[in-house]
Amino acid sequence: MHISKLAFTGALALLLPFFSVAQQIDSIHKTTVFSGSVGVTTNGFSIVPTFSLNSSAGLFFLSWKKNKFSIDPDIRLTPDGRKGGILLWFRYHAIDEKKFSLRVGAHPALNFQLRKVTDNNTTTTITQMRRFLAGEIAPTYHINKNWNVGIYYLQGHGLQKDGPQATHFITFNSGISNIKMGGPLRLALYGAVYYLELDGYEGHYYTATTTLSHKKIPFSLQAAINKTIRSTLPGNKDFLSTVTLFYNFSKTMVRVK
Repeated sequence: MHISKLAFTGALALLLPFFSVAQQIDSIHKTTVFSGSVGVTTNGFSIVPTFSLNSSAGLFFLSWKKNKFSIDPDIRLTPDGRKGGILLWFRYHAIDEKKFSLRVGAHPALNFQLRKVTDNNTTTTITQMRRFLAGEIAPTYHINKNWNVGIYYLQGHGLQKDGPQATHFITFNSGISNIKMGGPLRLALYGAVYYLELDGYEGHYYTATTTLSHKKIPFSLQAAINKTIRSTLPGNKDFLSTVTLFYNFSKTMVRVK
C-alpha cells in the first residue's frame, strides 16, 4: 500500500509539468480512429494477470478514439457467459509524442463470478455480479519506434461489501515490437514485474507475452504467462498460462481543420 501510494505520488510529481506543455499543443487535424481485437483464449486473463477465469473465454477489446480522448470497452467472458467482466474505459491521451506518451483513464466495471447459495438445504450455483470503479495512469518512454519502457498504475474500488474493496496494481514494463521473423512475419515481446495489493494482501509477480503476427493478414497468435515471485493473496496460483488467437482491425478518419 505504502509502496504503491509513494510510486503514484512520485509519478504525478514528475509528470505534472508535461500536462501544461501538452495543453499548448494544438493539432491541425481532427482524427477519429475505430480499432479493436476480438479473440478466443484458452484461459481468460484479467487486466491484472494473476486473476484468471480458469476457463476458455471470448475477448473483445474495442476502441473509439478522437483526438486525445478515447472510449475503450474491454469484455472478457466464458463461453456460457457466467464468468468474466465488462469494463468501459474513458481515457485521455494527454501526451502522444515521439519519445514520451502519457495516458490517464477511469472505468466502471461489472464482474461476474460463480457463487454457491444454499436455501432449504438445496445448494445452487448462481452468477453473482459485482461492481467496481477504477482509475489508471500510464506514462511510457519510447526508446525508439519499436522499443518502449513504462509504468502502469491502477487503483480500484469495490462498490459492495461482500467482495474486494481496495486494489492497488503497479507495473514496471517494457515491450519490443516489429521483430522481423522472415518475410511478413513479425514478433512482439512484452514483459513486466508488478506489485499487487488487495485488501491488505500483497504479491509480487512477473508476466510475459509473446505475439506473432503477419503484415498482410489481420490475425495474430499470442502466448502469455504469469509467475508468482512472492504472494500472500488467498488462493494465489504459482503459475498461469494462456494462448489466444486474435482478429485485429483498425479504421482511421482524418479531417483537416
